[in-house]
Amino acid sequence: MASLEHERKVTASINNIYAVAYGLKDFRTMQFLDWFVKEQGEEEHNADSIIKKYDLFGSDPKGLYMLDNELGTRVYAPPSLVL
Repeated sequence: MASLEHERKVTASINNIYAVAYGLKDFRTMQFLDWFVKEQGEEEHNADSIIKKYDLFGSDPKGLYMLDNELGTRVYAPPSLVL
């Protein structure tokens, strides 16, 4: 699905920036990027999980209702950029 492909593209971009910072021994940038690496891993996992559940349920209204309820319980947690 397009959402997972987008997350993978973002992951690749972050990894490329990290690789450049590593090559330049730019440790501050690497430390700054650590949060983004972790967060992006979570986003890619979440997208994959939602797609797998959607594929499992197909067009079953009960399954889609359960998935909708599960997604509705997600709570936004502002990032902590304290290093």
